[in-house]
Amino acid sequence: MTVSNSIYGSLFLGVSHDGGTSWASRSIATGGRLGSACCDPSMTWDASGTLFLSWLDAHNSSIVPIAVSTDAGDTWSLARELHPPNPKALSPRIGSTRLLTRDEEEPPHGGTFIDQPTITAAEGTVWLSYNVNGQMQAAGARITGPGTVGKFRFENVPGTRGCNFGDISIGPSGQVYQVCTHDIPAGSEPPTTAEVRGNLDPDGLGPAPFGSRIVIGDTNVAQFDAIRPQEDRTIDAETGLAWDRSGGPDTNRLYLVYTDEKPDESDNTDIWLRSSDDLGSTWGDRVKVNDDGSERRSQFLPKIAIDETTGDLAVGFHDCRNDNGDFGFGDTDGRRNDDAMYYLAFSTDGGLSFGANIRVSAGASNAKVANSPVDYGDYTGLAFDSGVAHPAWADNSNSTGDNPAGALRSFDLYSASVFA
Repeated sequence: MTVSNSIYGSLFLGVSHDGGTSWASRSIATGGRLGSACCDPSMTWDASGTLFLSWLDAHNSSIVPIAVSTDAGDTWSLARELHPPNPKALSPRIGSTRLLTRDEEEPPHGGTFIDQPTITAAEGTVWLSYNVNGQMQAAGARITGPGTVGKFRFENVPGTRGCNFGDISIGPSGQVYQVCTHDIPAGSEPPTTAEVRGNLDPDGLGPAPFGSRIVIGDTNVAQFDAIRPQEDRTIDAETGLAWDRSGGPDTNRLYLVYTDEKPDESDNTDIWLRSSDDLGSTWGDRVKVNDDGSERRSQFLPKIAIDETTGDLAVGFHDCRNDNGDFGFGDTDGRRNDDAMYYLAFSTDGGLSFGANIRVSAGASNAKVANSPVDYGDYTGLAFDSGVAHPAWADNSNSTGDNPAGALRSFDLYSASVFA
């Protein structure tokens, strides 16, 4: 199952019932019961096999629709249309004495503007995180049966005013952790660095609220950082979370993936992993995911997934390591470090190390010639279960010979089945 932005007012949906060997595709959220979609789709399964899908509406920036499917994506129904409250108007949760801090003060205008919703489901609950009026907020509900959810409850996330591009994950006991990035001011210049911030809700839908923010670390990738392969849309650190609920030796370990750039403004971006064994209070040393050595190339838009049957990790990302600017393999235009391929890396030791990276895409793609207002997009997709990873990424290489527009034109959505 995969979903992406399409033309404004719809989402592109791909459905496979044979492990990704063949696909049926169509547009959804084109009007009618599901409304008209703008962008930012996010999808998750729960343990019963229900699919949950959220996105931004094309006509109303203050709502987050949630659709469900109980037949693996063949049909969809609207489960909820969330109307997140203005953060300033949201009362603290029962048992909480926290007040809004200075950096969470609400803009003077009324109404709400939602951005970057992310949905996840586990342990009988479904949660979303999103930015509303410049602050991170989360909403959670009980899953009451296949395709049905209870009433959502909303929580402000402390210390996240100006934070964005977040992710959210559910722990083995229903705990919830959210992560986001907050630009570090750089005087009169645009910010080039950001803080990675995290918050824990220790009991999920219980009475405790999200706790105080934790600064996990810094990154030289700010919220809108232009790199050569994605000069127009730019990238962010694209922080992502995965929580081990496998029952294996690393159960309850929380993983964080993100992008850093060294030296700053060098276009030498790398993908890094950190892990926590105390519910995100402290984090271990970072581990490099990409193995391209000392080459100053761009790796970007990482996505992490955990195989809950084994506890193994997969991380996918776009990668320019093969673009030498010589019109050879990996280069389309004679310009170094602007053509990307898609790679995967696996860890089987609890995130302590990663094996040799696997090149998944067969050809090089170039965003500049795609005439896409969002280049490769804001993120990629990845599922990992029973030893097989299924990434989804933007690709215009025409390596499969069936891109409708031909090679190095508009982007198409590609996928593959990769064995760990």
